[in-house]
Amino acid sequence: MEQRVSLVTLGVSDLGRARAFYEALGWRRGDDNDDVVFFQCGGMVVALWSRAELAADSAVEDSGGWGGVTLALNLRSPEEVDSTLAEAAAAGGTIGRPGADTSWGGYSGVFVDPDGHPWEVAHNPFWTVTDDGRTLLRADS
Repeated sequence: MEQRVSLVTLGVSDLGRARAFYEALGWRRGDDNDDVVFFQCGGMVVALWSRAELAADSAVEDSGGWGGVTLALNLRSPEEVDSTLAEAAAAGGTIGRPGADTSWGGYSGVFVDPDGHPWEVAHNPFWTVTDDGRTLLRADS
């Protein structure tokens, strides 16, 4: 298997509300479809789809709880972390953890989208975020 991720699909309870939230963050839809919303995110795609349909398609039972997955956005500075958290709050997200220094030497905070999907927003001084948004595991990569 190739070591990469192509698509992350978030199960949402209200597709219109979820689309509006991500569009309020400045995300632009990459494909028109009445049932699924697609966003091009660098070299991968994030999709929004009915939580019930996603569960059925994925052959899992939806217990309604958190699925054990956290998304993350790595940025170039602590200031970018704080401004992104502010954008998420203004768009209707909930701040789960404000930006702060971390035990591992970085800076991060968390926002939660209207369907309960947590996003860590972080600056990791040991990684590199390239001009085109790729995150590299080593600062010298």
